[in-house]
Amino acid sequence: MELFELTVHALQQKLASRQVSSEEIVKSIFARINKVDDKVKAFITLTEEDALNKAREVDNAGQYKGIAGIPLGLKDLFCTPGVNTTCGSKMLADFVPTYASTAFRRLEEQQGILAGKLNMDEFAMGSSTENSSFFATCNPWDLTRVPGGSSGGSAAAVSADEVPFSLGTDTGGSIRQPASFCGVVGMKPTYGRVSRWGVIAFASSLDQVGVISKDVYDNALIMKIIAGHDHLDSTSAALDVPDYTACLDGDIKGLRVAYPQEYFGSGVDAAIKDAIKKALLKYEELGAIVEEVSLPHSEYALPAYYLVAPAEASANLARFDGVRYGYRDNEAENMEAMFSQTRCQGFGDEVKRRIMLGTYALSSGYYDAYYLKALKVRRLIADDFTRVFKDFDIIVAPTTPTTAFKLGKQSGDPLTLYMNDILTVPVNMAGLPGMSIPCGFDQGMPIGMQIIGKAFDEATIYKAAYAYEQSTNFHTMKPALGVE
Repeated sequence: MELFELTVHALQQKLASRQVSSEEIVKSIFARINKVDDKVKAFITLTEEDALNKAREVDNAGQYKGIAGIPLGLKDLFCTPGVNTTCGSKMLADFVPTYASTAFRRLEEQQGILAGKLNMDEFAMGSSTENSSFFATCNPWDLTRVPGGSSGGSAAAVSADEVPFSLGTDTGGSIRQPASFCGVVGMKPTYGRVSRWGVIAFASSLDQVGVISKDVYDNALIMKIIAGHDHLDSTSAALDVPDYTACLDGDIKGLRVAYPQEYFGSGVDAAIKDAIKKALLKYEELGAIVEEVSLPHSEYALPAYYLVAPAEASANLARFDGVRYGYRDNEAENMEAMFSQTRCQGFGDEVKRRIMLGTYALSSGYYDAYYLKALKVRRLIADDFTRVFKDFDIIVAPTTPTTAFKLGKQSGDPLTLYMNDILTVPVNMAGLPGMSIPCGFDQGMPIGMQIIGKAFDEATIYKAAYAYEQSTNFHTMKPALGVE
């Protein structure tokens, strides 16, 4: 196998045994990017020269510990000093931060090497990466289809072997849905498990940083590095972080697995239901106890989410006014016109749509009828999960109702596009951890299985995901991309 095809732990072994150098790995990665990214379009910004210099520094030191010398990609909303952080928006097209987000800094401290910044839906608002202000990313399994979103670039880059792993964010499914569409592993940890400091916010009570990787082991390895308390983030949980790789033993005898009847309704494709049911049978073969349950308030999660998230976005995006940083309309005749025209020109249609919806929901006379009611529904959704987790260890369900759809098919229909998150949004509303892993194919396109766990019990999710992964071969399959 070529170096760019290898997992993080395989690269670690080669570095530790001095079979390869970090410089060789980085050169292999950029050769791959140069060969395929004109088709996939995963990257907004590449940092090749800096990456090669850092690889040589690692090689000269000769201490290959942790992820030292291994390249990575970042969704383009993680602040990176000296490197553009655009958030997929014209508003921040030229923004260069002076500091690093905590998650990226922790990877840098282990001498992980940034290969570049990855495309995304503008300000993380979308489910297809078609809302990027720059260009749409394509699905490596079928270049006429979307990779999912908003972390579409992060998932596509890993799927296409352009980086061994990447970081994304998940507000309503934005790691798990693209991971499902692209046939890779995507983990959204418990809210508060990973610091959000230095990550440009969409909806502050929902956003969570997570890992996209080629297999479960890599995901567990990287999560251990980035997770943990951060005094810079007041929502960061002051809890110990276990070594997630230590629980990957494949033994799940007696594990109690629930599957919610509401996640197998009429809107979910038959092929996806069939793949998940086969996965549940596999769990039974491995010794798990599988039973059907009900999460009755799940059907209200999506409408509640599209009140809570836009309301928080409306507040968070108020800072982009053309005064302090970012795009500014310099032709405005006065200050009020400058504010208005900057935001009109700097934001795309979807961002403006959500700002208006959120502002309306928070406005006088409508707060109680909409936003407050959505918060009450959010509590009911969380209570459903709490009740099920009294008797079960994990919940297994489809990640998405369909496989990846064609580029442009849903871009003119926001409501249909929002429905792509119907199976992932409840997890964010409850603040729980959730992972998507490959579990099958339908007409050549990957199908993802979602594993949901108790709060701060990512270890059990990793254990269950690893056991399934090791008993199947879906994670080993790769898209052809029409190149050798």
